[in-house]
Amino acid sequence: MGENFDTNNSDIRKALEAIEKNNNKGELDMNVSAVCQNENGEKYAFVTFSDGVREAEGSIPKCKIIRNQGFADIEIQQLEKYMRDNLTQLKKMAAGVDIFSAFLES
Repeated sequence: MGENFDTNNSDIRKALEAIEKNNNKGELDMNVSAVCQNENGEKYAFVTFSDGVREAEGSIPKCKIIRNQGFADIEIQQLEKYMRDNLTQLKKMAAGVDIFSAFLES
């Protein structure tokens, strides 16, 4: 069995164009939501990773990716490890998000 290295794939072309357009050098943007609470009183927050082409969303404190668009399985494992390794900091970031500031006029 041979590997498929078809560079005419439209998804690959789109990804390469976006990377070139944004001058992306393999960096990920990360955003952390405010702390939420479910009906059982359990607190959680969302962590979103994006490189302009792909996006994944994880949930803390479970440190699991719950939505993925374009990341490979090994990359998802690395993102989950990142969340576990940095859970304390991510929780602090989520606790510091002021959702009401979005509604205030400047």
